Amino acid sequence: MFRTLDLSTTGLVAQRFRMDTIAGNIANINTTRDENGKVSPFQRRFITFLADQERREAAGRGAGVKFSIHVDRETPPRKVVQPGHPDADANGVVSYPAIDLTKEFVNALEASRAYEANVATIDITKGMYNQALKILA
Repeated sequence: MFRTLDLSTTGLVAQRFRMDTIAGNIANINTTRDENGKVSPFQRRFITFLADQERREAAGRGAGVKFSIHVDRETPPRKVVQPGHPDADANGVVSYPAIDLTKEFVNALEASRAYEANVATIDITKGMYNQALKILA
């Protein structure tokens, strides 16, 4: 009976983690050192989504959402010439994270809309349950 709510909840959780990941990327857009203080630019994180086939097989119906967080190790860092920067190399070049603020903003907007769609689905489902209970009462 509550399967629709469960499916939408997995979507809400996945989109919340996506927003948290995007916020972390934006917060570290100019981070040139790692947590140990070593010069190493932050590497962008991103989330991939998959259908949760285990839930589908267990319940015999729709699949929920699984997600995993990945670190982008393939994109080279953004190089900026700043000779006076403490993290500049011998040539005066600083390596910044390869994070595009516009891309992150668009991803955040998309995640926000997907979150809103899942909330709307939950609200509609609750309304249907309420109407069914009124009919039965």
